[in-house]
Amino acid sequence: MKQPFFLLLFFCSFAFFSCDKKSKIEKAVEEIPLEIKVNRFDKAFFESSPQDLPKLKQEYPFFFPIENEDGVWLEKMQNPQWRELYTEVEKVYSNFDGKTAEIEVLFKHIKYYFPETKTPKVYTIISEMDYHNKVIYTKEMLIISLELYLGSQHRFYEFPAYIKQNFEPNQMLPDVVSSFSKTKVVPPTDSSFLAQMIYFGKELYLKDELLPETSDADKIGYTKEQFVWCQENENYVWRYFIENKMLYDSDQKFISRFINPAPFSKFYLEIDNETPGRIGTWIGWQIARSFMENNKVSLNDFLKMDAKEIFEKSKYKPKK
Repeated sequence: MKQPFFLLLFFCSFAFFSCDKKSKIEKAVEEIPLEIKVNRFDKAFFESSPQDLPKLKQEYPFFFPIENEDGVWLEKMQNPQWRELYTEVEKVYSNFDGKTAEIEVLFKHIKYYFPETKTPKVYTIISEMDYHNKVIYTKEMLIISLELYLGSQHRFYEFPAYIKQNFEPNQMLPDVVSSFSKTKVVPPTDSSFLAQMIYFGKELYLKDELLPETSDADKIGYTKEQFVWCQENENYVWRYFIENKMLYDSDQKFISRFINPAPFSKFYLEIDNETPGRIGTWIGWQIARSFMENNKVSLNDFLKMDAKEIFEKSKYKPKK
């Protein structure tokens, strides 16, 4: 009769120590001396007059490729469609203080886990709606294209629903971490489905550590309904992968079916239209979490580890 009590006591103690560890980390993060300044190139450009162009080019030379003549920039500066887009961006981001504070907290987390990482200069721009490059992270610069964070229902977005659902302001920081992760997550050494799942699972686990206040749905870019579907069907998805002997298979079709952004995952079953895309990425995330819960490994070392070793030591078992 006493066993349930001791089990409850164990889980409560585990939860307490986990929360205590997190709170110590967050306190240490908070004390890191770091201040972010966001350079609003979008404002500087569209609020300048043509005669200010030489000054702009001098201040932001990296945004003005030498192969483009001044006429290109002058036309863009005065073009009604570009100016309308800038007006729409200003409706959402005329005051960027809130996002600046969020970016600052993110970079404090980055500095905590990766103290050798140089904090880049941050720039906001209005670009060509290239959703493949919403955020560009380099050692020197972080560039954020604001026109892709106006809200999924914005009238300017003529994209499929599964793409524009991530054009929300709350996707900005997860996108920053996705871009940053490319500098830290070691690419897979083989082309197996498992290696691909865990590669993207590492990226999502990095979001767990760097964005602790962000919801899991926002980290992966799912709607709440899509995320609930994954939770409720995790065991069935995993069983499908195992029964079809997919883990160590290098069939590249698995990437488009279960890893790449898509309106749904492709099991070739009647339920396909009910599924969210990238379900393999979600499973890779759960494996990554299970590994880090069951092994004492630094975040830096984990990001460099081989997928097969991570899986074998993860003790991953999906919830039924």
